[in-house]
Formats: sequence, C-alpha cells, structure tokens
Amino acid sequence: MKDKFKNLDDIPLNTTLSDLFRWRRERKGKIKDISFRVPQAELKQIDFLKTNKKQPSLTWVGHATFLIQLGGLNILTDPVWAQRLGTAKRLVLPGLMLTELPQIDVVLISHNHYDHLDFRSLRKLAGDPTFLIPKGLGLSFSRKGLKNTQEFQWWEDIKLGQVSCTFVPAQHWSKRSLWDTNRTLWGGWMIKEDNINKSIYFVGDSGYFRGFQEIANRFTVDIFLAPIGCYEPEWFMEIQHITPEQAVQAYVDVGANLFIPMHYESFQLGDDTPQEALDRLIAEWGRRQHPANALKLFKLGETLVFNL
Repeated sequence: MKDKFKNLDDIPLNTTLSDLFRWRRERKGKIKDISFRVPQAELKQIDFLKTNKKQPSLTWVGHATFLIQLGGLNILTDPVWAQRLGTAKRLVLPGLMLTELPQIDVVLISHNHYDHLDFRSLRKLAGDPTFLIPKGLGLSFSRKGLKNTQEFQWWEDIKLGQVSCTFVPAQHWSKRSLWDTNRTLWGGWMIKEDNINKSIYFVGDSGYFRGFQEIANRFTVDIFLAPIGCYEPEWFMEIQHITPEQAVQAYVDVGANLFIPMHYESFQLGDDTPQEALDRLIAEWGRRQHPANALKLFKLGETLVFNL
C-alpha cells in the first residue's frame, strides 16, 4: 500500500464522519440567496486566443480553470467543464467553451478532487498537451488513456520551452474514492517565463498556512490566483480552504502585485454563496486599504493581456 502524503508540519484534516453529519444538519437550517451570478464577459477574445503566441495573457474560464498564454505556450489550470459535481449543479456556464480554446500545450493539475480534476474534460481538449500532475496520479491518468504525464513532488520543476513550472505546497488533502485518502499529493503551481523574475502563482486549493511565506522566500510573485469560496462552515473548512480574509492575508504574504480571486462562482460546494465571498473579499480589501487596481474581479471569459 502506498504511503499517505501529509501537509507541512503534519497538519491533519481531522474532520470526522460525525462532523460531516453535523454540517449537513446545520445546512438544513440555513436560508441562502444564490441568485447572484458572476457575469460573462461582453466581448470574448476567442480569435486572439486561438492565434496568440507572443503576448502574455490570462483568461478565466471559471472555478479554478484559467487559460494562461505565456512564452508561446497555451497552459490550462485544473480544466473542469462538468455541468454537475455530484448534487452540485454548475451555477454559470464556463467563460469559454471547449471548442473556443486554442490547441493546449500544457495542463497543470493541483489535486484530484472532482472540482479540479475532470477526466472527461481532459480528453476533450484540443492539441496534445503535457499533463503536469501531483505525485501519485500517474496511474489514474494512464488508466484513462492519458499517457503524456509527469508527476511532481513539492518544489520540483520542469522547463517547457521558455516556461518553467514549479509544483509548490498547499494545505489540503486528496480523495476520489473511499479507499484512496491522501494517496496522491496536492499543491499549487508557480509559472514563470525565462529571463523574467516575476511569476504567476496558481494556488489550487489550500487552507491558510505558513507555506505562503515560504513560497514568497523562493519566488517573486506578480499575479496571485487564489480561491475565496467554499469556506463555510468555517469550523469544518478551516484546514482545507481559506476564507476571503485569509486570501487577502495570503496575497500580502506572497508579496504579489495583482490578486485575481477564483473558486467561488461555479459550484456551491460549501454553504457560502458567490455574493458572500465577494462581499467579504471587497470589505477586507478596503479595510486594509490596498490599492483598488491591485484587485481584479474577472468576468467569466474575460482576458487580461499583461506584461510580467
């Protein structure tokens, strides 16, 4: 049997089946307004995205899925186009349809939870991508017919053309069945173009932990892509998911220039709503008096062309 992976400082996810039942009982007593929808971009740059090989760009597809164009490569993070995750129905359409994507060169996977790893979506991608995946996931990919994979431990990296990708720690866990808890690793990705000191930091899923400061010691972060949703109830989620306020603190910890929130609008996986997550984020941003232009609230399908 494979060893189980652990968080930094051996921080355990110590919620129990009894805790899960308690949460479900609590949920029945909550009245939530989920009518708010994150808007779609009015003008989507599909032709540009399909032909662009020179200008760095970032497009939010939804949840934790971004299309990153850097160093002539088309990179996707945690591609999920599923319309349903168990009982959770997708609240909004993805910002780009699969047919609107360019040929994909690289796919970055943070961990194996179903809202971050959807094999049906992976098999439908255009191109012949290289899949960069956490340690332990190779066999699952092979069984699904996806052979072009490379597994990574924390801090391991790879250079693809002009782009370097480094797998960095997160405080989370992994599971896809009753028998495989923490048998595969979890983490985030640091993406950097050669000869440019600044990086794009894709957090994946994480609770708040000292690893953000350790990552800052190793990288200069320009763009911070971090989750702000699935934090309620906090007594249940605190080890595995950051709150909006903790996401702002993590932004400070890593010393990023631009914060782009994610993981709050597509699936209601916790008891929080997209509107609540945004309201708390904006309130904390204002309380700390961070510059307004350092927080970018993407519309779905919106593209940012930038310079690192």
